[in-house]
Amino acid sequence: MSQASKHVEWCLNKAKKEIEECKKLGKRPKHKGLLKINPNIDEAKGHLAKAEHNLDGISRFKEIGFSDWSMSAGFYCIYHCFLAIVAKFGYESANQTCTIALMRFLKENNKIQLDEKFIELLEYEEMEDIKDNSVIDLRENYTHGIKISVKDEAKINELKKTCKELIDITKEIIFK
Repeated sequence: MSQASKHVEWCLNKAKKEIEECKKLGKRPKHKGLLKINPNIDEAKGHLAKAEHNLDGISRFKEIGFSDWSMSAGFYCIYHCFLAIVAKFGYESANQTCTIALMRFLKENNKIQLDEKFIELLEYEEMEDIKDNSVIDLRENYTHGIKISVKDEAKINELKKTCKELIDITKEIIFK
């Protein structure tokens, strides 16, 4: 069993346990894992629309002097592409690492054709292996830090290009 398979199984069990606990406590069922549900193309389309909205946000934030928020828009563009794929294959995710594990699992099982570079964009790295200027690193630096603009225009342009490429791939995956 691959690492991704083990992680997906752990995420599925986590969600199941959390929902059972909510029911025992009489609370609204919620989880921070993965649920297996019916494939939902409408949900997938909604996430794709949100990804396109975030892609547009990258440029719009820059135009109004809020380019620091362009990095968050790029991060969420990528994440919503993944959530679109998640919905297409009949899952509900409430956890970023579970979403990434599912992308790896689907790729390993030849359910999706997705370049590893897209998965790596949203992975947290071990401290000794941190990739400078990863999408997570950029989002955290600009959202949590004190910089209010991105001075390097190339970073924004590269992020837009990457997001557009992933949106196109996501469309191919969810509409085939």
